[in-house]
Amino acid sequence: MAHVKKQSYMRGAAILASTAILAKLIGAVFKIPLYNLLGNEGTGYFTITYSIYTLLLTISYSGIPVALSRLISASAEKGETGQVKRYFSVALPAFAVVGAIFSLVMFIFAPQLAEFMENPPVVPGIRLLSPAVFLCCVVSVYEGFSQGHGDMVPTAVKQMLEVTCKLVIGMSLTWILIARGADAPTQAAGAITGVVVGLFIALPVMVIYKRRRAYTEVTETATAPKSRSETLATIFKVSIPITLGASFMTIMTILDSKVVLMRLADGLQIARAEATALYGVYTKMQTLFNLPPSLVVPVTVSIIPAISAALTARRNGEARKIMESSMKLVSLIAMPAGIGMCVLSPAIVTSLYGGDATGAKILSIFGIASFFTCMQLMTTATLQAAGHERVPMLTFPIGGALQLLCDWLLVGNPNIGIVGSPVGTLVCYASITVMNLFVIIRKLPEPPRLMRVFVRPLLISLVMGAAAWAVYGVIARLHPFGDGRLAVTLYLAGTIVVAVIVYAVLVIISGTVTREDLASIPKGDKIARRLHLK
Repeated sequence: MAHVKKQSYMRGAAILASTAILAKLIGAVFKIPLYNLLGNEGTGYFTITYSIYTLLLTISYSGIPVALSRLISASAEKGETGQVKRYFSVALPAFAVVGAIFSLVMFIFAPQLAEFMENPPVVPGIRLLSPAVFLCCVVSVYEGFSQGHGDMVPTAVKQMLEVTCKLVIGMSLTWILIARGADAPTQAAGAITGVVVGLFIALPVMVIYKRRRAYTEVTETATAPKSRSETLATIFKVSIPITLGASFMTIMTILDSKVVLMRLADGLQIARAEATALYGVYTKMQTLFNLPPSLVVPVTVSIIPAISAALTARRNGEARKIMESSMKLVSLIAMPAGIGMCVLSPAIVTSLYGGDATGAKILSIFGIASFFTCMQLMTTATLQAAGHERVPMLTFPIGGALQLLCDWLLVGNPNIGIVGSPVGTLVCYASITVMNLFVIIRKLPEPPRLMRVFVRPLLISLVMGAAAWAVYGVIARLHPFGDGRLAVTLYLAGTIVVAVIVYAVLVIISGTVTREDLASIPKGDKIARRLHLK
């Protein structure tokens, strides 16, 4: 068996981030043409079906990899290799049962779930997705085990298999169903079948990977592992608060969809199908909104075992260093991405979807909200790593309640409509981020110094945003290639290139990124030398 050395948290994040970028590119190849194929109504059905699946998946799955990652990392740090093995042997059958139960619930009660969302046509899609819950629960145990050892390769492989099958299987079935004249709900059901196929392939791959690897451990202590019942209780003690927090936000997403559809139909006095189509426009913008958070998730996955191990060994300075560098990295990703989406939203929507004034307004608000979504992920992971996983059980409901309140007040207003929903998203995640940061500062022995983390990335991102807005404005007025969709795409691409160059130069000359920041990433020292960083 090959031995796997523990990766640094930033190297693990780099592996997952590169995978996430590739996965998002594949996902874009899937979703953008798919949404154009399905149309706004079909996109609405697709999103509603997937949101129900996400709810049951989150309830059954979300706490597993985080809990195992943290517990295994802490036990490995103390040399308790027997306990590490027991965590896995206990978690696998336990969560297989949990996944099987929720898969059956999803299959049997599909009509009731669809009725709750006031969209009975999505029943076939819900049933097609039901096996994915069981598969994901089992796969997540293998993910948590490898992540606890700092090995992010299995998670990256699983992500690639899942997104590739989504593209190949999902798009193929959609084309076939459209060619055969299937209705919109059936087309949407076919589009999501690739998720199940991807997980069916990923499971044996994860099993084989674990069997062929022997993770390097420190010298084992004489401490006997806990009993199986005590081990299971420990896993549930950590995973249940994480699951409840994540489930609450997923439930809020479901309720958000329900409230938005209801307020669109009632407040704007439009038919349900028209409301679903309008929600489909919102969904298209939400796909772009989710891009920055998807690049941040790899960082959150990697820091949990790293911070947990440092705090377990009382290396508080090291824990603070990890928090600061990871938060700075997230800021350097999320701030320019969010500001770019905000200032270039009309061009982005025209390039990808042919133009939609309402969609552009939604995306501009989502751009700002995406930063706070990223920081919510970051701060929640920090709290979970530090043993404060119960805090999100308080902060998430408060943020979710604010979102629903904004939906009710704004979406039903004929002068605002669907644009009110992203405002609720912004309020929700901004409030959660602020509350999480407050607890981190108060509870951690050496909390991150936020001024060092946020100020410079914010200033250079604002300058970059101003440059992007000015450059696109000049090119658009000159319109050397006309005003068509292809021309707008060319103008947008040129503007993005200029914005990236401006941002990179500002990052270097401002000293925002240092040699120390790059030291733990692959080829970081070499990059720092070439850039002459301090």
